Amino acid sequence: MSRKNRKSNEMREVSITRRYQMHPAGSALIEVGNTRVVCAATIEDKVPYFLKGTGTGWLTAEYSMLPCSAAERVPRELKKPSGRTAEIQRLIGRALRNVMDLSAIGERTITVDCDVIQADGGTRTAAITGALVALVEACETIYEPGKIFPVKDFVAAISAGIYETGEKILDLNYAEDFTALADCNVVMTGAGELVEVQITGEKKTFTRADLNEILDLAEVGIKNLIDIQKDALGELSWRVGRIG
Repeated sequence: MSRKNRKSNEMREVSITRRYQMHPAGSALIEVGNTRVVCAATIEDKVPYFLKGTGTGWLTAEYSMLPCSAAERVPRELKKPSGRTAEIQRLIGRALRNVMDLSAIGERTITVDCDVIQADGGTRTAAITGALVALVEACETIYEPGKIFPVKDFVAAISAGIYETGEKILDLNYAEDFTALADCNVVMTGAGELVEVQITGEKKTFTRADLNEILDLAEVGIKNLIDIQKDALGELSWRVGRIG
């Protein structure tokens, strides 16, 4: 028996809406199937103590799931983030910093907030993909023509894994993730370079050949996501990677 409703290499429907919020320097709503994440980027004229006087900026990320984003209410993390939340925040930050020229923003800090308003699998990968759009939009507000645009390349993320039947599948929803034999999150740049690969044998081990097949699936999916990012950014997409 093969995957239900979608082909093994078929992604869920994806849409990205720019300027979803009025106050941040950049914002986007990303919808991946039934998963919806609001991403916003704000800019402050300050940096962590270890960067003061260096002329270099910083980027950090925060992630949260709203209480009613899942089937069961998610408690608010009022005191400190859970281990899962902290891990995802670090992942989003790493993914975005890997495509940033932080010296191009001066001594400023960009904070990217990713808030899950509805979850059906793939919230961390959707957050990274949507956050890139919000980040580019925010950087446009401080960009000086003739200089380096702070975002050097696109970056997106997607899940792939081994279905309960042994089939390799792309872009797992919650039900598929719950029963998957192996689950993988892949973060990749527009240049095709890997930022991070998180793979776990949930119910059985996997081979190197399995991993290669999963990465091949993810690469195709990420290329499609980057095309969607470019469409969402429109006239701003040409800024990415621009020098002068």
